[in-house]
Amino acid sequence: MKNFLIAVLLTAALSCLFQLFLPWWIIAVVAFGLAYFVKQNSFMAFVSAFVAVFLLWVIYAYMLSNANENILVTKVAELMKALTKGKTSTLYLITGLLGGLVSGLGALTGSLTTKLK
Repeated sequence: MKNFLIAVLLTAALSCLFQLFLPWWIIAVVAFGLAYFVKQNSFMAFVSAFVAVFLLWVIYAYMLSNANENILVTKVAELMKALTKGKTSTLYLITGLLGGLVSGLGALTGSLTTKLK
């Protein structure tokens, strides 16, 4: 449990920091590195990275959206009506799921790489 919390906090903090200067996909590299060095089984590595980036992206998307009074997210949700049914909350969840999957798969790869030794 201790390694899980460490992995979640470090993944969220480093992903947030590195995304300020690097492309969005740096989350996979961060998750890979942390899963390689923070010892967890493969499933827990995936879950910790998924939870960290899911929460990070949902909260960050919500904060950015509130800064412009939800104008853009409302229009995007309307454009993607077949997927979101016009709900902005669904768009936030899709955003979090995509980021969570990318980082989770990066962490899974990092965790499985430790078993190659």
